Amino acid sequence: MNGLSALMRAINGVNRLIGNVFSWLALAIVLICFWVVVERYVFSNTRLWMQDLYPWLNGVMFCSVAAYALYANDHVRVDIFYRPASNVKKAWMDLVGVLIFLFPFTWVVWTYCYTFVARSWGLHEGSANPGGAPGLYLVKGFILVFAVTVALQGLSMLIRSILILRGREDLVPPAYRYEPVPE
Repeated sequence: MNGLSALMRAINGVNRLIGNVFSWLALAIVLICFWVVVERYVFSNTRLWMQDLYPWLNGVMFCSVAAYALYANDHVRVDIFYRPASNVKKAWMDLVGVLIFLFPFTWVVWTYCYTFVARSWGLHEGSANPGGAPGLYLVKGFILVFAVTVALQGLSMLIRSILILRGREDLVPPAYRYEPVPE
């Protein structure tokens, strides 16, 4: 059980680090978008590579922080049954949800996007816009990062569920435990 707890903590640590680093892209996106507007309307100038950059950074940010959102329980969930449930029921719901929905979803994303991403990398694909940014293949690579990090966070959720069902909630870090049931 201690080995599972260590693996869960390592996965959580990696996804926390990735989430904290890549969430700063939100600031970069706002600043770049602001500058593109200023350049266009104040200086009557446009650089297509900058117009490509902020939506690309948005895609990178989304793909990178998705697992962190899953870790922090900031994803969309229907809380009608989950919120009032006991920790054991939550553990069962997470266990079933990860095995039936999350793992197959990440497998489908990986399987169907791998060729798409590999082709883009092989071509060193850039923007479709003349004068646009190079390196679109790097952005597309984050689709696979998304699949791997979300699957790993699903594994962490699975481990948390197993530990709770085995009565070893003490091995789950306090920040990763289920929230208490509101009364």
